[in-house]
Amino acid sequence: MRCPYCQNEDSKVLDTTHDSRGGIRRRRECGNCHQRFSSYERAILATPLIIKQDGSREEFDRDKLNHSIRIACAKRPVPAAVIERLIGEIESKLQTLGRAEVSSRMVGDMVMSGLKELDLVAYIRYASVYLNMDDLGEIRNEIDRLLD
Repeated sequence: MRCPYCQNEDSKVLDTTHDSRGGIRRRRECGNCHQRFSSYERAILATPLIIKQDGSREEFDRDKLNHSIRIACAKRPVPAAVIERLIGEIESKLQTLGRAEVSSRMVGDMVMSGLKELDLVAYIRYASVYLNMDDLGEIRNEIDRLLD
């Protein structure tokens, strides 16, 4: 493992733990500069291609999903670990479907369902973009529906 500080390839493992997302976290120390850093290992399982609304296909991108959920949860009391768990659950569901392709709509619906359980304001933020709510009446209708 290359040291992120000095780029030396000599490091030793100080501690190994299994994290809640099914990965392995290793605490390391560089043999050259003695800085400490962590590395994460996670099995790479096949995720289906995502079919976008225009018919194009793209690889599932965990970082893109993470970015959109974090924007919806910005300045909300949603811990980063909870967001990571939601992303992991969505990715895991996609992997267990056993399908080569899924629609972006299915992924968006999974995000909406997860955010609805986590934080209603984050849900409304995500829904306003995802469902193309471009006037306040539509957003108000969704809020009223949640309050009932």
